Amino acid sequence: MAKNYDGMYTNFTEWLDNLLENNDMPENTKAFNFNLYDEAGDVYSVQLIASDRFDINDDEWACHEVWSSEEDVFYVNASDEDDKSLEAFHKFISEMISDYLKNGKYKDILINSKGIGIGFVDGELEYIK
Repeated sequence: MAKNYDGMYTNFTEWLDNLLENNDMPENTKAFNFNLYDEAGDVYSVQLIASDRFDINDDEWACHEVWSSEEDVFYVNASDEDDKSLEAFHKFISEMISDYLKNGKYKDILINSKGIGIGFVDGELEYIK
């Protein structure tokens, strides 16, 4: 997925930088999760949440939001992609998050948490950290 990875990554980092720079995370934030959504057609979206819980053995920690980007989500239109599958989108976003954790302007906010997850809201979580 992402024939134009660099352009999409730039847009993703701008979105994530804006969220992390302009929103004070609650003091009791323990972990972050990137919620993935399958929108209409070939469009997917990403929402960032902060949780006051983290338990690697219990995915329900991500349901205990203390902060959310709510409707401020990052959209990916996959209509021009060869592989439009949920798995390809998940892998694509995971790669962008991993790159952000290496080079992102506000990576320390995420890295200093107890955990970082990613997953479709109706599926299982994968742990990035």
